[in-house]
Amino acid sequence: MLFEDRISLILKLIETQGSIENSKIIKDLKISEATLRRDLAYLEKENKIKRVRGGAVLRKVARKEIEIKEKNTNKDSKKKIAQMAAQLISDGDYIYLDAGTTTYEIIDYMKGKDIKVVTNGIIHLERLIANDIETYLIGGRIKKSTLAIVGVKALRDLSEFRFDKAFIGINGINENGYSTHDVEEALIKKQAIENSNKAFILADSTKFDMIYFANVAKLEEATIITDKKS
Repeated sequence: MLFEDRISLILKLIETQGSIENSKIIKDLKISEATLRRDLAYLEKENKIKRVRGGAVLRKVARKEIEIKEKNTNKDSKKKIAQMAAQLISDGDYIYLDAGTTTYEIIDYMKGKDIKVVTNGIIHLERLIANDIETYLIGGRIKKSTLAIVGVKALRDLSEFRFDKAFIGINGINENGYSTHDVEEALIKKQAIENSNKAFILADSTKFDMIYFANVAKLEEATIITDKKS
């Protein structure tokens, strides 16, 4: 495969998902690790991407929203982040658990804790119930691509609660703050952060240096829990 064609295909893969693991590029394009390393170094020098541990992310605003079925990646990282997050939860806490695959991983580590959880994540419900956690689901419109509950009613329901801690999933983090693809989801995340004594952003290494369309909050408004090495 010609260099120009390979570079174009790699960029297309990253643009489609916003971030990608090296192993997926190698598998999809059937290239060697050494070749990929050189290609990513070139793209980073051209300011098209940023290399992160085990993968790469776009430097420009990501345009395609990643659907829930495409998010089942980096599971080891997400479990590690979930374990760190769960250690911050104490008996008696009122918790907001945002929709998302990383926040989903926290649930098993909550088992046995005397807490109450409010969520907008449809996929969270079965596991929360299985772990005997008292759960409140806000109302609103179900967004098909992420199975998150959003909209005016969701915001109204959420405004009725106050939380000790909120655990928020995010798409992008950069020096300007936290961002996500969808305005309606951004409003839910923003409201949850405002209604919490402490807010935590859960993000694996691929979320850094990413910018999405809708701003959620400034960096100082929440604490980041991540597996990313400094």
